[in-house]
Amino acid sequence: MTGAPRLDLVRGDITAIAVDAIVTAANSALVGGGGVDAAVHAAAGPRLLAALRPLAPCPPGGAVVTPAFDLDPPVRHVVHAVGPRHGIDEPAAELLHGAYVESLRRCDEVGARSVAFPSISTGVYRYPLAAAAAVSVAALRTATTRVTRCVLVAFDERTHRAWADALG
Repeated sequence: MTGAPRLDLVRGDITAIAVDAIVTAANSALVGGGGVDAAVHAAAGPRLLAALRPLAPCPPGGAVVTPAFDLDPPVRHVVHAVGPRHGIDEPAAELLHGAYVESLRRCDEVGARSVAFPSISTGVYRYPLAAAAAVSVAALRTATTRVTRCVLVAFDERTHRAWADALG
């Protein structure tokens, strides 16, 4: 069955969510970074970086998938989504939308039916939080995918509120 997935919102640590795949907000070089990407790399272990080397670079709006390595089951895959840098990568909203949709495509490729998303591009890439939440919810609500459940994982209360507002 394909269609738009169910969207759930939680506050917490994305590496502790029980899903088939987790998405990380990656940089184009796929070398690991700060924030959620650092947490995912730490939890998955050093084999994650080695698996990414032949997949780089990945453009803004794109995504690649690797095994989850040392992440706890049921997580089997990590999707590395590259969002736009606000004020630099344009058209930013289109690229951010693409990062979410491409993440779902990677999940479909590996058979993942549940996936956890961070708020892509709202950390060091400085995408305005409310605008990013609206783009992400619109992208996921209109996607055609075999993924049945997306968990929006807010690291802090501010992000949780932005997503709750975007979900209506």
